[in-house]
Amino acid sequence: MRLIYAIFILLLVYNEYIKQYPNDANLWYGKGIVLYNQGKYDEAIKAYDETIRLDPKDTEAWNNKGGALNNLGKYDESIKCHDEAIRLDPNCADAWSGKGIALYSQGKYDEAINALNTAIRLDPKLATAWYNKGLVLEATGRTAEAGAAFIKANDLGYSG
Repeated sequence: MRLIYAIFILLLVYNEYIKQYPNDANLWYGKGIVLYNQGKYDEAIKAYDETIRLDPKDTEAWNNKGGALNNLGKYDESIKCHDEAIRLDPNCADAWSGKGIALYSQGKYDEAINALNTAIRLDPKLATAWYNKGLVLEATGRTAEAGAAFIKANDLGYSG
């Protein structure tokens, strides 16, 4: 209950500061994170859109918007956002991982593996990329490799 209350207060604080500083991209981005973590993906997307309007080169906002779209089943839009994040920062492992899971959701397993392998090459300690790779490998029947990827994700602290 305390966590829910804390999140509620945090959202109120962001809203108050946004009233005072409506052109602060960081405030909109923070609000997007809070909403995303509450599962309010449509609202999070609106906050990320405002972040991007104010700072079109914000790689993290593009990436997080892609994640929210993926969670809503809007995979093509998700991939476009991840591609924009990658265009802005080709070394953004999180964006490659996000693109990989969106491709997996579309059944594009070879492309998903390629994106996830890029994420892992860029950041070998990115637990979510290892977990997502395990999902793709499992879907393609490569259970031994999937198991190894899941173990690696767990060793890196993946908690789901």
